[in-house]
Amino acid sequence: MNLLAAATLALPSVNYTTILPELILLGWMLVLLASSALVTRPIPTEAFAVATSGSGIASLIASLILWHDVQDHGPFTAIAHAIAVDGFYCFVLVLVSCVMIIAPLLAASFLRRESLPGPEYYVLALISASGAMFMASANDLILIFLGLEILSIPLYVMAGFDHRREASSEAAMKYFVLGAFSSAVFLYGIALTYGATGSLNLAEIGGFLANNTLVHQGVLLAGLGLLIVGFGFKVAAVPFHMWTPDVYQGSPTPAVGFMASVAKIGGFAGLLRVCISTFPTLAQTWQPILWVLAVATLVLGAVLALVQRDIKRMLAYSSINHAGFVLIGVQAGTGRGLAGSLYYLFAYSFLVLGSFAVVAVVGGRGDNAHDLSNYRGLAKRSPLLAVTFAVLLLAQAGAPFTTGFFAKFYVVTASVAAHSYALAVIAMLSAGIAAFFYLRVVFLMFGDTEGEEAITPVPVAAAAAPGGHGGLGTAVQTLPATVRLEIDSWVASGLGICVLMSVFFGIWPQPLISFAHDATFLFH
Repeated sequence: MNLLAAATLALPSVNYTTILPELILLGWMLVLLASSALVTRPIPTEAFAVATSGSGIASLIASLILWHDVQDHGPFTAIAHAIAVDGFYCFVLVLVSCVMIIAPLLAASFLRRESLPGPEYYVLALISASGAMFMASANDLILIFLGLEILSIPLYVMAGFDHRREASSEAAMKYFVLGAFSSAVFLYGIALTYGATGSLNLAEIGGFLANNTLVHQGVLLAGLGLLIVGFGFKVAAVPFHMWTPDVYQGSPTPAVGFMASVAKIGGFAGLLRVCISTFPTLAQTWQPILWVLAVATLVLGAVLALVQRDIKRMLAYSSINHAGFVLIGVQAGTGRGLAGSLYYLFAYSFLVLGSFAVVAVVGGRGDNAHDLSNYRGLAKRSPLLAVTFAVLLLAQAGAPFTTGFFAKFYVVTASVAAHSYALAVIAMLSAGIAAFFYLRVVFLMFGDTEGEEAITPVPVAAAAAPGGHGGLGTAVQTLPATVRLEIDSWVASGLGICVLMSVFFGIWPQPLISFAHDATFLFH
């Protein structure tokens, strides 16, 4: 009897309401799989899109209820102290839920156009989004690692979702190999951190470092450095960005928009919680490292975007540049820097989703027409699409009355307040460089096309041939300058939301700013 009692596994008390948004997404994922398997007649792709967006709405409602509970009763821990329910967690929950409302709508017409029916794309998106949520809630290094893998593995599959395209398969393989390597590095960092502190719980690690002085910090610093490397890969910070241009170029375009938003949300959620909440006592160690990473990311992302002819590669380097701006807020290591980073992530998510949705429309059947020449005269072929893309690009450049302007403003002012003046100056210079390649696309869309070289069309049959879907270095497809582009109602509704959010919170930013400032950590 005593042996039986000793062998009994002590299970923690589980408060399911604290992880209800994640459970909604994962539960709905099972519903989509079961419905597609049990229903004999094919279900339209749009039905899966609407259902997935509905799960995002349900998750958003649960997230707001949890935020209200935190506001009324204060932050707390749950499930054996592995989950930290605080303002930061709730902010990320709301942001990921909003992404899950919009992203399925933007992908529906693309999947139908490319003959990629079925719920698999939406199932993968739901799983990945839940991983980003778990990373934000994690109060334990093992849970951060599990969230990182739940976030990443579906993205590897989404990168190669169009299995008929060689470029898509190549992108998936590159992403998977480098992602597996970064996961191993991250896991080794966890092991070293545990060896130095004797705990995996973030609050216990922070308390141990605050109350004890390590005679030899080599193991701890090595562990922290490897953790930063793992996060750096996920957010595409230089020099861990090598996968980004090729993966963005080869992956299905709606999948790129989704991974560009959700992967950065999850990666920065983990980085912010580890650096600012867990290791504030080592700020003098990790702040110089992040300073160097931020400078390299800002400069390289802006400069290399200038020489790109492929719009997806240009936006890939643009995404790297944006990661540099978010790193500015992390490097500040203050509550103001945290709020600035969160505001930037919120603004960036809508901008990148909308931008890649436009790219998917212009890319045409085969998803190959991504040369910048395809955007010449777009305002004449599709005025509404050109105006939408112009707003999204100008917002990314930091134009006034958009969320992009306030996003850059708040992270730079946070850097100045933290006395990182050189970093703030470099950030503004990189923003000036980045404005050039954004404006270049705008001028192409609205500029005079008379007297310029005609764009030679490539037949759809050629695009579908094996040679037309070669590796990432194959010749690009171009479209006739006279072809009018039709915007699907699903894409139009998603783009409308992206533009509305970007302009509305650019004109009246106070609600979002207040939300970001209230998104504090439980332990800090």
